[in-house]
Amino acid sequence: MKITFEDISTDSHKYSGDTIVYFASRVDSFSGSLAKADDLSGGAIKIAAAAARFKAKSGQSFEILAPVGLDASRVLVIGIGDEVLTHQEMVELGGGLAAKLLPSGARAAHIVAEGVDAVAVAEGALLRSYRFDKYRTKEPDSKKPTLSEITVGTVDDQAATAFEARRAVVEGVFLTRDLVSEPSNILHPESFADEARKLTEIGIDVEVLGEKEMTKLGMGSLLGVGQGSRRESQLAIMRWNGSDDKDAQPIAFIGKGVTFDTGGISIKPSAGMEQMKWDMGGAGTVVGLMKALAGRKANVNVVATIGLVENMPDGNAQRPGDVVTSMSGQTIEVINTDAEGRLVLADALWYTQDRFKPSQMIDLATLTGAIIVSLGNEHAGIFTDSDDISAGLAKAGYDTGDKVWRLPLHKAYDKQINCDVADMQNVGGKGAGSITAAQFLKRFTNDVPWCHIDIAGTVWSSKDLPLSEKGGTGFGVRMLDKYVADNFEA
Repeated sequence: MKITFEDISTDSHKYSGDTIVYFASRVDSFSGSLAKADDLSGGAIKIAAAAARFKAKSGQSFEILAPVGLDASRVLVIGIGDEVLTHQEMVELGGGLAAKLLPSGARAAHIVAEGVDAVAVAEGALLRSYRFDKYRTKEPDSKKPTLSEITVGTVDDQAATAFEARRAVVEGVFLTRDLVSEPSNILHPESFADEARKLTEIGIDVEVLGEKEMTKLGMGSLLGVGQGSRRESQLAIMRWNGSDDKDAQPIAFIGKGVTFDTGGISIKPSAGMEQMKWDMGGAGTVVGLMKALAGRKANVNVVATIGLVENMPDGNAQRPGDVVTSMSGQTIEVINTDAEGRLVLADALWYTQDRFKPSQMIDLATLTGAIIVSLGNEHAGIFTDSDDISAGLAKAGYDTGDKVWRLPLHKAYDKQINCDVADMQNVGGKGAGSITAAQFLKRFTNDVPWCHIDIAGTVWSSKDLPLSEKGGTGFGVRMLDKYVADNFEA
């Protein structure tokens, strides 16, 4: 989607395009450009508003086709209510208008951004324009979106510059959606590592460890998960040194990258197993975030680590009852091979804190079905001992619509993963499954300030959302970008 900005501060500006979009706060007092357009149409816009019972409430809209007196095939008027909209509500406003226009037949639209934040509306429109359709070879033209260009008219002469930073973040979201959407025969550990390597083109240092290197490091926990696959497990490390202080401690992000999860020997039910192509969603978010931060030249040092494996039930696969030794030296009895993500993260977390000495670590993972039972698809669950990290993520989540909810950590839950055979077991019984999984991860943080984000319910959507079609959501990229901006760059 091509998005440009245009100055509408002069009276001589002429609005034109396949579609012109106006915003209205009160139907009884059309003002500014909307009033001018109504005059040019001979009052047709107000007449249409009355016929549509349009009260300019937030979310209301109506359209006029081939309006007389205006150089446009369609006029769309969107209500914004009388209350001040939050930034995220304006982003979703842009997403809503894009959803209306994409399949409408319009090829170009002119948005008259009066009464709204032009940059936020443009960001939302761009986010909503995404489609993953590369494998649809017979889709009818009538179902394909036609809108390819949006011009945003505004009196803000800084809007175009401000939007470039937001565009960089949206491109990070799109990369995450691409990765999450790819089928597992295309995106496997080695090809995912290749996608990470592409980030060198925008100034990110990338290093990839294979099984030989990880074996030398003692990563028995991660390697055990992938031993049943013919695909070699990988650990990709990405570094962005954007801070003015090149020696400043980095913030670290760690992602679970199980490119397909059969459950291993503890095999999953067949119904819905095709969805396990997105069990690498945590790693996908981390890679998208790194692209976003580098794309907008974030003034911060960041290190990101993603553990990439495929969990398959081969004759060489890990068995329930196996004991593995993690890089930390702690031993783990594998009770359930379908609780594999925490085994991957255990070594990735330890490696990250041991090598890079970060100021804090945040891991993301589609870790447990239990989090969906707890929070559904509306919030991701966060687990941390740090009130500051929790508050910062909650604020960033509210500001971006990537909502999170804090769940407890406690020694009583930690006891549930104690084990008679080894230092711990990888599951903690039937109750509090998301919490015991987080307690397991905490044992590999070496007391570095840390937060675990379980995104199992938010990385994929079975319905259209305000800023995305059904499918990969890109959850977490905008939230974590905002978190970094607020807490490390402010």
